[in-house]
Amino acid sequence: MSDAFENSVPQGRRSFLSVLMSLAGLTAIDGSRGEVAAQQPAGSAKGWDLQWIDDLKGRHKQVFDMADADPAAQPPPLRLPRNYLDGFRDVYSVAFPEVRTVVGISGRAFAVNASDRLWEKYALGERSKIIDPATSTPAIRNVYLNDPTLGVKALQARGTVFWQCAIALDNIAQQLAQARQLPVAEVRADLLAGLNPGVRLVPSHVMALGLVQEHGLTYVKI
Repeated sequence: MSDAFENSVPQGRRSFLSVLMSLAGLTAIDGSRGEVAAQQPAGSAKGWDLQWIDDLKGRHKQVFDMADADPAAQPPPLRLPRNYLDGFRDVYSVAFPEVRTVVGISGRAFAVNASDRLWEKYALGERSKIIDPATSTPAIRNVYLNDPTLGVKALQARGTVFWQCAIALDNIAQQLAQARQLPVAEVRADLLAGLNPGVRLVPSHVMALGLVQEHGLTYVKI
């Protein structure tokens, strides 16, 4: 605002105009910040591959929160994403990619995401009190992997994404390393390498739950 114009305007009006100009400046700054945020997809997260969250298209989308769920519970927890997919298939004759399902895993449910190698090496069946129905002994293989309708592979074949919370994986690595007197970093790297194919590592379970809901997924607690 020029000095000449300022001197020609009454003091009260000068104050009012100054406030308006300040607000306009703030609006412009907020607008530019919003534009920058809009240009930052989840996939641009530093050091994390979260692009798959931006790719969750489709009309019907649901996330199943499996934090700390007992994978050995009855009825089987993974029946819920299976039932969701079956319902849309049977009632509306729609499937992937119009129907999207995500299973978020954290805490004690880690075993669902672990390969047979990890189950055997770290005695995950014994640790989680999971009995192999084929042997009636603590499982040394991932008993959730190959079931023809409820298994991880069967759900993945229908488009389901499984994620693993990195914080939970760190905690499990510390517990297993302490029990076996091994370096934590070594055990963590081993667990990470032994995740089932296709499992997505996320920085935080609760963060990922928020992100996918921002992308239109409805929420179900398992």
